[in-house]
Amino acid sequence: MFRTKVKPYSEMPITHQMVTDLLVEYNRPNDKISELIKRGELVSIRRGLYIPGEELDLPTPNMFLIANHLRGPSYVTLESALSYWGMIPERVYEISSATLKTSKDYSTSVGRFSYTYLRSPYYSFGLQSVKLTEQQTILIASPEKALCDKIVLTSGITLRSIIQTRSFLLDDLRISETSLRSLKIDEIQSWIEDSPKRSSLEMLVKTLETL
Repeated sequence: MFRTKVKPYSEMPITHQMVTDLLVEYNRPNDKISELIKRGELVSIRRGLYIPGEELDLPTPNMFLIANHLRGPSYVTLESALSYWGMIPERVYEISSATLKTSKDYSTSVGRFSYTYLRSPYYSFGLQSVKLTEQQTILIASPEKALCDKIVLTSGITLRSIIQTRSFLLDDLRISETSLRSLKIDEIQSWIEDSPKRSSLEMLVKTLETL
């Protein structure tokens, strides 16, 4: 029974090779995969990547873990990470990630995922591995990195003064002063030399220092 076979792997995105290994007794595993998809026992996220379907009634991967696997290397950032850390009040319905690959968007049966290119070494700063369950560990931007990424990756944002930056943080993003005061300024400072929009991140640091 497919449910029994896939159960140990249900909390992670499953590759085509993993599924065919589970279906080793079938002469035409691809036909069986198509059948499982039609029956709702398997969901195709993109070509060659699947998660268990609702019909199996099994735990499924967290959306952030799906995002990590859908296009890699990547990590969850921007509003998705800011919301996860409780920095912004809004719920986020599209999972935003940064990647070392070209930018790309995916609209899947389980949700929308966007990926924006970031160059190295800035890409690798401020990343955290967060264990959600025994089988699920996600890669996500720290609160500091998610905020820097928001400034770096949003076109039209250039921070030129403390007044403007305070307005951007408190009014546009609706981050509380308490949350802003909890940010590690020294970490942000250490990234600036290798960052895009260096002057804007320098202004961010100056503004945070006034809080």
